[in-house]
Amino acid sequence: MGQFLLVCACGGVGAVARFVLNTSIQRSWRKLFPLSTFIINVLASLLAGVAAAAYTYQTVNYYTYLLFVTGFLGGFSTFSTAINEMVSLAKGKKFVMAAFYFVVTLVIPFSMVIVGWWVGSMGR
Repeated sequence: MGQFLLVCACGGVGAVARFVLNTSIQRSWRKLFPLSTFIINVLASLLAGVAAAAYTYQTVNYYTYLLFVTGFLGGFSTFSTAINEMVSLAKGKKFVMAAFYFVVTLVIPFSMVIVGWWVGSMGR
């Protein structure tokens, strides 16, 4: 039960971090491209890659990995929001932007996991 509550608490901290970063970016970014969600998901992907490598190479234990990835990054990252933004762009007939956002939302975070894995495994 304690592990469950800790994951919930870390998820809450991640959600608050997402809210703060999202709000900060949106205050200065007034363009069509949903930059705040994109940055959040790219950062979360990079950190997930670092965490995966750290766990694989036993730099961190399972509980640290669980709390960080499942808890914090689970609350921080927001793939569902990205999908909703793609649909909203398409409904607004911004098809080129929706397609571009779709591609970069998949390709760049995937690449960041690889970069994160590489960073997390340096020295191995």
